Amino acid sequence: MDIEFVVAGAPTPAKAAYALLVFEGDLLGGAAGEIDRAAGGALSRALEAGRFTGAKGQVLDMPGLAGIDAGRFLLVGAGKAAAFNDTAAEHAAAAAFNAVKSSGTTLLRVQGPPDKAAHMAMGVRLAAYRFDRYKTKEPAEKKPSVVMTQIVSDDVDAALAAFAPLSAVADAVVFSRDLVSEPANILFPVEFARRVKALEGLGLQVEILGEAEMAKLGMHALLGVGQGSRRESQLAVIQWKGGGKSKPLAFVGKGVCFDTGGISIKPADGMEDMKWDMGGAAAVAGLMHALAGRKAKVNVVGILGLVENMPDGDAQRPGDIVTSMSGQTIEVINTDAEGRLVLADALWYCQQRFKPRFMVDLATLTGAIIVALGHDYAGLFANDEELAANLLAAGEAEGENLWRMPLPAQYEKGLDSLAADMKNVGPRPGGSITAALFIQKFTAGKPWAHLDIASTAWKKPSTNPTIPDGATGFGVRLLNRMVADKYEG
Repeated sequence: MDIEFVVAGAPTPAKAAYALLVFEGDLLGGAAGEIDRAAGGALSRALEAGRFTGAKGQVLDMPGLAGIDAGRFLLVGAGKAAAFNDTAAEHAAAAAFNAVKSSGTTLLRVQGPPDKAAHMAMGVRLAAYRFDRYKTKEPAEKKPSVVMTQIVSDDVDAALAAFAPLSAVADAVVFSRDLVSEPANILFPVEFARRVKALEGLGLQVEILGEAEMAKLGMHALLGVGQGSRRESQLAVIQWKGGGKSKPLAFVGKGVCFDTGGISIKPADGMEDMKWDMGGAAAVAGLMHALAGRKAKVNVVGILGLVENMPDGDAQRPGDIVTSMSGQTIEVINTDAEGRLVLADALWYCQQRFKPRFMVDLATLTGAIIVALGHDYAGLFANDEELAANLLAAGEAEGENLWRMPLPAQYEKGLDSLAADMKNVGPRPGGSITAALFIQKFTAGKPWAHLDIASTAWKKPSTNPTIPDGATGFGVRLLNRMVADKYEG
C-alpha cells in the first residue's frame, strides 16, 4: 500500500474513490456542503432517504455522484466532533479503505480534519495489512484493488513529518503481525531468532543464546519446556541504546512458537491456533523494531524466550521437578502451563544482567483471561503503581485496552507444592491471577508488570477497522507510546 499526501483541491482521477469524513450533527458542513451544491442537492437527498447519521464506522457509498471527478464518493462517519481523537481518525480512514478495498478502484483519496492527516494515513496503512504469502491461487477479484491512498492535507510537508514516526511504528506492527501469522513449520525458535537478528540492520544489538549457553546459566525451567521438541530453544537478547548511560527499560516476551500442551496435550479442536502462542515475543520484537525505526532517545532491552512445546519421548512429564535459574524449584503439575516457566528464567536473566528500571512481560498466557475480559482487553498485573498507571494511560491513548487485575497474596497458597518450592499451576478459579503470582516470584522485587494478551493477540472476527482478521500486533503501539510519553529524553 502506497500512501501519499496531497493538497485539497488537487485533481481527482476519474476512476478513484473519494472519501470524506463527516461528524454527527454536521453532515453537510464544510466540504460536504460544497459537494452537495455541486451535485445539485443529490447528497442531501441521499441523506434524507437513508439512515446515515455520521456515527463511527458508518459509510454512505455513492458511485457516480454528479459534480465531482471521482468515480465513487463516500461519506464516512467519524462520530462526534468533540470526541474525534487520533484513534478515531485512524478508524474512520480505515473504514473508508475497507469499504472500497476490493471494489476495483486502485486509488482512494481520504479527506478529513487537516490536523489528523498523519493518523488517517496510519489507519489506512494498518487496515491494508494482509498475510497472503502462501496463497497461490487466489482469484483476482478477491484481492484488494486499492494500491494507493492519498490523504488530503493543508500542509503536505507537515503531514509527512508527522507521519514519519507513525510509519516506523506501522512497520513494526506489520513485522509483529507477520511473526504471529507464520505457521509453526516455518517460524520455529531458530528461525524466529534469525529474523530478530536481522533487525541489527536498524541499529539494534542482538545476541542469540542456544541451549548449551542457557544450560550453563541454569535455565532449566525454560529448557524443560522445549526438551520434547527437535527444534532447539533460543533466548534472544535485543538492545537499543539511544539514551546514553541511563539504566534500560526491559520488556520480556513469551515465545512458544507452537504449543501442543506437551504431555498434558491440548484438545485437537483449535490447536492450529497455537502457532500464535508466541504473540508476546512478537510484540516485544515489534517494540524494539519501532524504537530503532524512530531512533528513540532511551535505552531498552528486549528478551525473548523462544521454545516449542511438543510431546515426544524426551518431553517433560507432569510431576517433574526443575530448578530455575533463580535457584527456586518448580513442580510441573501441568505441562500446558509452560509459558510461565519460560518467563521465569527470562525475567531472572533480565534483572540479573541488566538491572533495569522496570520489567514488563507480555504473554499469551491463560485462557482464563479470555473468560474474564473477552477479546477487547488484555489483563494487567503489576507490583508498581506508577508503572501500572503509565501502561493504562498508553493503552487508552492507542486503543489497546488494558484492565488492571489484582495480585492478592492469599492466592499464592494455591501454588504450594509438597515436593518443591512451588507448583506451576494453582486451582482453576483465578487461573490468570495465580499465573501472574507465579511469574512475580522471578522478578526479585523489581518494579514489574505482566500483560496477559491471550485475549487480544489474535482476533477473528475483528471489530477494529485497523486490524484485519488474524494477528493484531497488540502491545507494539501501547509499549511504544508509554516509552515515548513517559521515559524518553
